[in-house]
Amino acid sequence: MPQTPHMEQHFTGSEMVRDIVIGMSDGLTVPFALAAGLSGAVSSAHVVVVAGLAEIAAGSIAMGLGGYLAAKSDAEHYELELAREKKEVETIPDAEASEVSEIFTTYGLTEEESAPVVNALRQKPQAWVNFMMRFELGLEEPVRGRALRSALTIAGAYAAGGFVPLFPYMLLTRMQSAFLLSVVLTLLALFVFGYIKGRFTGTAPLRGAFQTLIIGAIAAGAAYFIAKLIS
Repeated sequence: MPQTPHMEQHFTGSEMVRDIVIGMSDGLTVPFALAAGLSGAVSSAHVVVVAGLAEIAAGSIAMGLGGYLAAKSDAEHYELELAREKKEVETIPDAEASEVSEIFTTYGLTEEESAPVVNALRQKPQAWVNFMMRFELGLEEPVRGRALRSALTIAGAYAAGGFVPLFPYMLLTRMQSAFLLSVVLTLLALFVFGYIKGRFTGTAPLRGAFQTLIIGAIAAGAAYFIAKLIS
């Protein structure tokens, strides 16, 4: 009797996708809140554009630098732990073998059942080290050049998202019209972005879309009304 093949659904989003999500999330929200806040305090669309461009430049640099330092730190941490594991496999192999057995016990295997695998790993030092890095420390080898790519991706996504709420102020001179168009475009962009993010991350797309939209709307609304009260 023919059987239907088992198809597993897992999140396969790359690190670049995660970087785009990080940059775009803040890029849509922060400049939107700034533009909305300024709309409640000033009457010139030009002021909003100048302040918005300055914020996009500063925000993209800060976000990109943060992504670079985070990826760089992950790579350095991995190299330090890799050197330590290599040294321990060479100098205290019995202790490391015991740790392998302990790892297998967490999966329900007895020491006798895991002994063949432990002995096989002892014959392959590099595989042994890789096993310890993955299953003892939970570390994956970083992709070379990841830090710079992460910085550029996050910064670019932030800038791209930031121009969405700012574009109406570049297009229209009447403040109220620019503000209303900015709200409509940005909320639509937040909804679409949240939906796409949900598809990539494996969460419910509609829930992700509404969550992203609500967060952006709350941030912009708070900025607008606070600016109105102060001004």
